[in-house]
Amino acid sequence: MLTFNEKLAIIESFPELERKDVSLKRVNFQLPNSASDKKNVVYHLHPNGNGFVYAGNLQSYQTDDKGMVNIRDFSEDELKKLLKESIESLLPVEKSVAEEAIIGNQVEERWVDAEKNHLILINENDSWNIYFGLNLEESFDTYGEAEDFLAEEGFHRV
Repeated sequence: MLTFNEKLAIIESFPELERKDVSLKRVNFQLPNSASDKKNVVYHLHPNGNGFVYAGNLQSYQTDDKGMVNIRDFSEDELKKLLKESIESLLPVEKSVAEEAIIGNQVEERWVDAEKNHLILINENDSWNIYFGLNLEESFDTYGEAEDFLAEEGFHRV
């Protein structure tokens, strides 16, 4: 298990996070330019080594009802990976002109795979359509079918 100082050094290596000291010598780290209301990426990192990282937008972690993962027993690599994924999931997504033309006023979900390929899932005219750039890749009758397809292809929601 990493010590408090080791975890602190790893977290502080992410320049996009701002440190906020809280009560009982605990520390929060916030993402000021978060695209959502969620600002705390690291919550209540305690000198005993316990603490939480937000993973509410990530599929590959067991979270509590607030979307947090306990990092008490995380290794250095596991903590770095979780922090990177958490930050990426909270940053605003820049939309290209082409994406704006496709998305319009629709609500979209963005999905990414291990190679950083991005797909957009949109509900259009009672169909769930998956786009890669301007190209329609797949179309499904239900959200569940689209979600299953994306997961089988190695994509996760961001």
